[in-house]
Amino acid sequence: MKRDVEQRRRAEASRKGVEVKRRGLALGFDAVGIATLEANAHAAELDRWLAAGYAGTMTYLHRQAEKRKDPARIMPDAKVAVVTLTNYFHGSDHPGLAPEVSPPPGKVAQYAWSADYHGVLGRRLERLAAVVREIAPGAQARCYVDAGPVPERELAQRAGLGWIGKNMMLIDPDRGSFTFIGVVLTDADLVPDLPFEADRCGTCRACLDACPTSALVAPGVLDARRCISYLTIEHAAEFDEAEQRLVGEWLFGCDVCQDVCPWNVKFARPTRDDELGVRSDVVEPDLTALLDGNPESFQRRFGDTPFERPGVAGMRRNVTAVLANRRRAHS
Repeated sequence: MKRDVEQRRRAEASRKGVEVKRRGLALGFDAVGIATLEANAHAAELDRWLAAGYAGTMTYLHRQAEKRKDPARIMPDAKVAVVTLTNYFHGSDHPGLAPEVSPPPGKVAQYAWSADYHGVLGRRLERLAAVVREIAPGAQARCYVDAGPVPERELAQRAGLGWIGKNMMLIDPDRGSFTFIGVVLTDADLVPDLPFEADRCGTCRACLDACPTSALVAPGVLDARRCISYLTIEHAAEFDEAEQRLVGEWLFGCDVCQDVCPWNVKFARPTRDDELGVRSDVVEPDLTALLDGNPESFQRRFGDTPFERPGVAGMRRNVTAVLANRRRAHS
């Protein structure tokens, strides 16, 4: 009798999981999977990484460490994570750059070429959370978009959506790594997917060898203090001369380790997501306006974009670094 009851429960949980994933794809996500919330098998690696100082000034990672190592602690009574991928790749070429513009006004990582993904995906994830509550009446669901102590990439791997590459990016074998990860934690009874166990990087070292600052100190180990994305986005202080030189031509973020990845070269395809359309004012921002440092003007122009993360002072610092590096290159 108990076995029959458990079989019926599992069959119903499987049906609900399939329906949640189907509805998630209908909402516009490119991939959806369901992950378990057991303790992180790589907890000791996180501890060593933090102890080495590789987190730089991101002190919040120390505060979040215990929940990152045990994601079931993030939301009371949570059983699974519904994990989504959203393709944001826009193509290999710099879009819309006028022929007479040489050089381009600083490089911007592709994830920032559209409106702020937190808003776009946040709204979409809330709709998915509503689906979970509809399919599993009484269930609780909480959404996360690159926020809080959620180990998104590990959960995506557990949900069968890909593996974590040597550059620490989640690589989807069908799309590459230019994807946003969204998570809905829930106490709904949903059957999880099988994790993606294979490591398909093999002996490839493309990302490690191409990193312009040698921030990837070993496969799967990033020293954020040398990472251009960290410096131009997360680092709050002014640059010293060494940090300024590391930035190179990058105004915001960096895509080098993704651009050279064979899985992106072969499989990344431009997104068709209408809500992630390219904004020319972000791809080719007005450097004069950024140097001006006017908070009101900055908020009007860029308040709904990822530039808001480093803010007016951070973006002014980044522009100053790019221009200084150009002067050095031509002196």
